[in-house]
Amino acid sequence: MANCGGLCLMVQPRMELNCINFCSANASQSFVQGACVSGAYLHRRKWDGTSSLSGSNQMMISKRLDHHRGDETANFVLSADTSRRNSRAEVLRRVIADRGTTTDEVLADRDEALIQDDVGKARDRVEYNWEEEWYPMYLTAEMPSDSPLGLTVFDRSLVLFYDGDGKVHCFEDRCPHRSAKLSEGQITDGNLECLYHGWQFNGAGTCVKIPQLVPGAKIPKAACMRPYEVRESQGVIWVWLSQKTPGDPKKLPWFEYFAREGWGEVSFMEELPYDYSILLENLMDPAHLPISHDGSSSAMRKNAQALVFEVTERTSRGFAGKWGNISSPTLPSTLRFDAPCSIRDDKEIVGKDGKIDYTSVVFLCRPAGQGKSMLLARFGGKQVRNRSKWIPTWIIHQGTTTFLEQDMAFLASQNETLVRENVATKDLYLNLKSSDTWVSEYRKWLDLTGHGMPSYFGHRSLSPSANMAVAEAAPAGLIAATASSYPAKGSFGAMFARDPTNRYFRHVVHCKSCLQAFHRFKKFQKIGVVLGAICTGVAITCSAGAWRATFVILALLMFTGAYACTRGLAALTQNFVRAHRR
Repeated sequence: MANCGGLCLMVQPRMELNCINFCSANASQSFVQGACVSGAYLHRRKWDGTSSLSGSNQMMISKRLDHHRGDETANFVLSADTSRRNSRAEVLRRVIADRGTTTDEVLADRDEALIQDDVGKARDRVEYNWEEEWYPMYLTAEMPSDSPLGLTVFDRSLVLFYDGDGKVHCFEDRCPHRSAKLSEGQITDGNLECLYHGWQFNGAGTCVKIPQLVPGAKIPKAACMRPYEVRESQGVIWVWLSQKTPGDPKKLPWFEYFAREGWGEVSFMEELPYDYSILLENLMDPAHLPISHDGSSSAMRKNAQALVFEVTERTSRGFAGKWGNISSPTLPSTLRFDAPCSIRDDKEIVGKDGKIDYTSVVFLCRPAGQGKSMLLARFGGKQVRNRSKWIPTWIIHQGTTTFLEQDMAFLASQNETLVRENVATKDLYLNLKSSDTWVSEYRKWLDLTGHGMPSYFGHRSLSPSANMAVAEAAPAGLIAATASSYPAKGSFGAMFARDPTNRYFRHVVHCKSCLQAFHRFKKFQKIGVVLGAICTGVAITCSAGAWRATFVILALLMFTGAYACTRGLAALTQNFVRAHRR
């Protein structure tokens, strides 16, 4: 117990001693060090009274108890409300009193490794309006040209479509007639048609046709739609959500690397079942890569180490800084977060010949409703250009999807905890200086601007969504393929409802190359089975030995091809599952 770097409490539930040991490595390994209090016996009962501990320290102790609890101690420590946090703090206070030390001494070592709470240094809120921003809606290359597309930003439903001149437009996804979704409609003569009663709208939002209108009657002005401003820039469709102020071109992101001649890139898009703030956190967190993604790409568990961060800029629009491994002599990577939802991570690479090359990754994370987000990712660089020449796009995309699925369970559980506990992240997170600097910066930025958003969870403040999430159900049955148009293209089959956690519905239906590969695999799978069966039948009836052997070989080749197509379909429709969970 003398080498324990954490807090060791002896808990006695049902006369049975259980040790909750918070061990840590030494400070050079950048782990949290706490105090070791041994020989303290705490009975399983409710403690009363107040505590001298601060709220953050109370939650720090309760969080460690929660993380290391056993089945018998669960009822004792599982809580997030204030009264039970105070109870835990009272437990620690009594232990400290028995030891004859102070709270500051117990918590001194852990403060050295943790990001400070900045008590008394909180910056004032800044003016912010979430509607006066450009939001990344879709990749231009993936936007369907012959049907409308329904998308969301926070809890606002929108519909995008191309008119007869090839220009993209955006309206609220609600017909003014009876509030049916316009994204369930179709494009007729360059107009957006609601398939409920046939009302049609041109790109300016003017209602140009109502089939049920009395001959000679004028179309009511109230039947018209108010369009949102749309821009197409660097392969991305952006929408300005304010209909009161014109779009600010200075706020439209521009990524200079991707405008360079000869710059190679691979773009990717996926819908994810957790909040966009959780997604942003994950994408600005390099510390998790060697652990969660061990064996994927160049990530290896043995390379997990402390990181060094240097914040170089903080503004009302975001923050920026440099980072690198503690073992690196320089900080080769630069990260920038810009409101409302974009991350850019650039890295300088020095080759063996001394020449400097660059790679750039851009993550655009659209808030797609409660517990949902849409990621538009762009990977750029000379290496990307060389690889994309000989690797099919659908294979690259499935590798990226697997990468995201390795984190999906963790991030979905984070989202659940935020909503359930309903407290600011300072009471839930234990951010380390050597791994979580960007996460802390982002949540503190939300403290400044979150008051101007529909909902948010900041470092010290929060504003949960006032509207309950609407449960979405896709139709199941024989008509599902035609009745469900979310997204505009792609159906897993007439007998299946949409599953937002499956990679087919998260990515394939949004990607033309992957959807094309999916249909080809299905087609050639059927052809392989049919031809294999024919060759087998001919081989059975053939009397000549040479011909029989030939058709047997052909049958084996056909069935092998069909099996290969089956594996291709599995890659496009089956999620990654860790080996120990299978």
